[in-house]
Amino acid sequence: MPLVTSKQMLSDAQKGGYAVGAFNAENMEMVQAILAAAAELKSPVMIQTTPGTIRYGGLEYYYANVSAGAALVGVPVALHLDHGSSFELASRAYRAGYTSIMIDGSKLPFEENVTVSHKVAEMCAAGGIPVEAELGTVGGKEDDRESQGDIYTDPEKAAEFAERTGVFSLAVAIGTAHGFYARTPVLDVNRLTEIRKRVEIPLVLHGASGLSDEQVAECVRRGICKVNFATELRDAYSKGVKKVLRENPEVFDPKVYSKEGRERVKELVMHKIRVCGSADKAR
Repeated sequence: MPLVTSKQMLSDAQKGGYAVGAFNAENMEMVQAILAAAAELKSPVMIQTTPGTIRYGGLEYYYANVSAGAALVGVPVALHLDHGSSFELASRAYRAGYTSIMIDGSKLPFEENVTVSHKVAEMCAAGGIPVEAELGTVGGKEDDRESQGDIYTDPEKAAEFAERTGVFSLAVAIGTAHGFYARTPVLDVNRLTEIRKRVEIPLVLHGASGLSDEQVAECVRRGICKVNFATELRDAYSKGVKKVLRENPEVFDPKVYSKEGRERVKELVMHKIRVCGSADKAR
């Protein structure tokens, strides 16, 4: 089916008490794997690209890739700009046909974050495209953005931010980090509960790669409607490619080793969809 926005799928997730998996894709094989997993489990899905991925391949290439794949499956698929680093990039993704946009002003002072998030939300509203913003800072490294520590989301500020910006969804910081964890993460799930009480729009969890299934499920129970997965997918794909090349160093056809990477990503995405509870929720 044609690409859809994230609005209906996240609204349904919020009402239904589950989350939609949002998976970062770096190439055609990862797109194919994500879509195959979603189709097999009858789950809505979001495919994401970061600014670094876009610099590598271009907005138009990723839009064409994902939209072509979405047309072949019978589940809702949204194409999302992940961690949009500026109004200009958000505008380019909007014009390229992305059906969900994130503007990440989380490193800015509160008022500046409000201003840029509102500006992007206002621009995208003209085309009915939902906007995600972030308040608080998720630690670790995502793409070329790196944070040395967490700044947890303040529940009262989150309510004010959502009201003033008009964004559709909000990524919150409760102790997750981008990339793999150096130590076992401790999540402030009570803070998440307090944010949920004060904020009516869908809530987003970044930095889920490396969390236990139980931690992800607990966050979903407490109100998370969208869960981002990136690092684990890259790792799965790379391990598949390395396995083939290690076992047969003479292989030179990219289709041979990419197939193994694709299968590993599909298997991982199916597992994450089940953890998020979105299987059989496509409509």
